[in-house]
Amino acid sequence: MQRFGSIILLKAEKKAEYIKLHAEPWSDVLATLSQHHIKNYSIFLRDDMLFSYLEYHGQDYASDMNSLAGDPVTQEWWALTDPCQAPIPTANDGEWWSEMEEVFHLD
Repeated sequence: MQRFGSIILLKAEKKAEYIKLHAEPWSDVLATLSQHHIKNYSIFLRDDMLFSYLEYHGQDYASDMNSLAGDPVTQEWWALTDPCQAPIPTANDGEWWSEMEEVFHLD
């Protein structure tokens, strides 16, 4: 199992929309995440910053993420959520959610 944390900015004018979308996520989106070995997935909000935590239980993260990105329902979901977000100022070129380095973990 691998743990991933990442961050992105939430546009202030889209905050209510983003929260409403995640209050009732589409069942197909949730099923697709599970099919791609994503478990224990959470998104937290503080001010204008979103923090995402997930656990990956598969064997090939890159392949699963590419497959997930190609899913039509996921693409529809992202068409609604992506306009609510903006990369952090220190994001790498082409990076949307910025992955974080794990520096501590206690089981």
